[in-house]
Order: sequence, then structure tokens, then C-alpha cells
Amino acid sequence: MGSASNEKMGSLLAGLPARFTAKVCEIASRTKKLGQDDPRRITHSLKVGFAITLVSLFYYYQPLYDSFGASAMWAVVTVILVFEFSVGATLGKGLNRGLATLVAGALGIGAHHLASLFGHIGEPILLGVFVFLQAATSTFIRFFPKIKARYDYGLLIFILTFSLISVSGFRDDEVLELAHKRLSTIFIGCSACVIVTILVFPVWAGEDLHNLIASNTEKLGDFLEGFGSQYFRTLEDSAESKDDKAFLLGYKSVLNSKCSEESLANFARWEPGHGRFSFRHPWTQYLKVGALVRQCAYRIEALHGRLITADTQVSPVILNRIEESCTKLSLETGKALKALASDFRTMTKSTSADPHIANAKAAAKSLKSLLKSGLWEDIDLLEVVPAATVGSLLLDVVNCTEKIVESVYELGSLANFETVEATVSPEKSHELENICSDKQNPKMDCPHVIISIADESPPVLPVNIGKTGQQVHEV
Repeated sequence: MGSASNEKMGSLLAGLPARFTAKVCEIASRTKKLGQDDPRRITHSLKVGFAITLVSLFYYYQPLYDSFGASAMWAVVTVILVFEFSVGATLGKGLNRGLATLVAGALGIGAHHLASLFGHIGEPILLGVFVFLQAATSTFIRFFPKIKARYDYGLLIFILTFSLISVSGFRDDEVLELAHKRLSTIFIGCSACVIVTILVFPVWAGEDLHNLIASNTEKLGDFLEGFGSQYFRTLEDSAESKDDKAFLLGYKSVLNSKCSEESLANFARWEPGHGRFSFRHPWTQYLKVGALVRQCAYRIEALHGRLITADTQVSPVILNRIEESCTKLSLETGKALKALASDFRTMTKSTSADPHIANAKAAAKSLKSLLKSGLWEDIDLLEVVPAATVGSLLLDVVNCTEKIVESVYELGSLANFETVEATVSPEKSHELENICSDKQNPKMDCPHVIISIADESPPVLPVNIGKTGQQVHEV
């Protein structure tokens, strides 16, 4: 019995180095992936370390320590609490902490002075009343949604500072010096955070929000572009691997993006103007666009559910009747969303999405006529319902896409997006493609198109079609 236990223990000890090595490799792999997913995380970590080291000099350097004493540690604490990933979050917490400390310090000194007028018996009673009233009132104010979103941290610091100064002043006569040192060190800590976060590889919450909305819109376009071909796939396509359908699952991250968007919009309001984002940038309109994109994503979630059960619930006869309209509707809607996302990402206003919206509306009209026709009278109702459900969901998606386009156009007007005009209309572009593909004219060869750009030149028709088939457009 003892030998068996010893053998078991020996095997465990023998395998311990291997397990330890595997665990270390796993942690290293996760750490590497975390840094590769967003390299800004590494930069942020270095920035925090630099800021803390910087303010620590007030504690290490003797002349500075003589000025602030042990209160210099509040600068280090401030950096730890205030420094956030983005500029907006750091500025928001820094201003909240600074203003709350200033106001609470002034009120705390006033409360201490007023309570001291009532003698040694009345002073602690009155201070207790003041602390109770400000703590209860500030805590209740924190329940207001708008206050909680932007000033919750400031209210917490207000309660802490007021209580600290008013209560400490009862035992310490130098309450004014205490408030001064605390306010000074917090100001130093906040200043260090703001300077480092803005000047050293800044991360702008507004830019992250802008890219998030554009990415979410593009993910919906990817799904809709591939939905038609996947839903109406032939029997040969049914053996396609699941890896080829990974793009159909990108929309799922859009469903849970509300908290991230609201948080980024809240931080972006604190940020100064940077790049093409002005100080009074319409961040509220971004939330409106994000909400419409999520509404569209919910309908796409229902479409994905129909995609999973397509083989077992829909008759092939019905699929053949609605395939053309549904496929075109889905494809054009996806192209509209991707074109809109591209313009939105570059902060430009153009009509590149409008032709696709028009084509989607035409397909939607055709699908409505087909659903209202009498083609379904001789077919079992249980076979019609799934197809009608898919058609109805696609019609809803078109309506949602129209609202998204209108909302983005409104945002472009409010944010002064750069206007980009198409030099060649979609109809003209289609005509040029037909000319190039005309097999009846062997002399016409169109290998490529050269576009020369000249400033302040009005758009003209294609000119100088040479023997080599090169077409020159002047814009």
C-alpha cells in the first residue's frame, strides 16, 4: 500500500515540471494574443508606469517632500485612480476629481468654521449633521441616470473629501493647510495624467466610437451580401464547410454593443477637438445611428435562425419562386450598408449607397407583389409560412437600412463631413462597361481606365478614346 502511494506521488512530482512549463506557455500565448489584438494596451501600460514614476518624485525628492510631506502620496493615488485607457475617460475622471475636491474642500472648511462657533459640545453634533446631509443628498443624486453617467466618480470624491476635511478638522486645527495640500497634490496628479495621456500616443474615445459604428455597419453588410447565396444554395453547396460561413456570424458582436457605444460617447464628450472631431461633435447622433444598426442586427439574427433551418422547413418549389427577388434584395442591401460604412469611416458624404438602396427597394416591391399574388393557393400553408417569414424579415431589413442611411446623412451634415461627388454616374459607368465588353467591335479594347485629376476643373464626358482602348476622364 505504501509503495503504491509512493509511486503515485513520484509520478505526480515527475509530471510537475511538464505541467508547469505547459501552464507558463499557455499564459505567454494568451499574453501575446492580448497584445496583438490591441497593441495600444501595451502602450497604455507603459504610460501608466511613466506617470506614476513621475509623480513619485514628489515623495522621493527631499525639497518637494518638505513642501508637501506625506500628502505627496495623494498624487500617486490620484494617478492610479484617474489614469484611464482613453483621453476622454482620463479627462472626465480628472476633472471630476479636481472639481469635487475643490468644492468639497471649500464646503468642508466652511462647515468646520461654522460648527466651531457652537463650542465643544455643539461642534461635533453640527459636524455630524453636515456629514449626514451631504452624504445622503450626494448619494441620492447619484441615482439620476445622466448624473451617474458623467459625474458619479465626482460625487464619490465629494463625499470622501468633505467627510475627511470636516471630520479631521475636529481633531486638527490646521484644517486649511490639510485642504490646501490635498488639493495641490490631487491637481499635480491629475495634471500628470492629462499631459501624459494627450501627448504620449493618445487614444481617443471619439475615434474608437466612430470606427465601432463603421465596423458594425460593415458587418451587417457582409452578412446580407452572403445571405442570399447561402439561403438559396443548391444541393452541391450544402457540403460547404462551416469555416466558409464565418462571415455570417460577424453581426453577433453588434447585438451587445450598446454599453460600449454609450460609454465611448460619454468619454468622447470630455475630449478636446482633435483631427476632424470638433469639441462640440454630435456624439448623440452616433448613438442614434448605433441604435438603428442594432435594430437591423436583431432582424438579421432572426434571418440567421431561418438560415439554420432552411433545409427542413422550406419547399424547393417555393424557394425557386422567391429566390431572385430575395437574393437581389439581400445583395443590394448589403452593398448599400458596406458603401455607407466606407463613406462613414472616411467621414465623407457621397451618394454611393443610393443606387443600391434604389435597387433594394425595387426588389422589395417585386417581392411584395409576389407574396400578395395567388401563386400560393395550391401549396400547403405550412410550407408557405417559412418563406413568407424570410421575405418579411428582408423587407424589414430594407426599411431599417433606409433609416440607417438617413441617420448617417444627418450625422454627416451635423459633423460637416467632406462632400465627395461622383465624377461618373452609375448609369454612365454601366454604359462604359457595356462598351468595353462589346464583342461586336474588335477594335475596341478596354484593358484599363486612366483618371487624371486637376484642381477646380468641372467634370466632362469621357474623351480621347485611343486605338489602345485607354479612356481618359478629366475631373
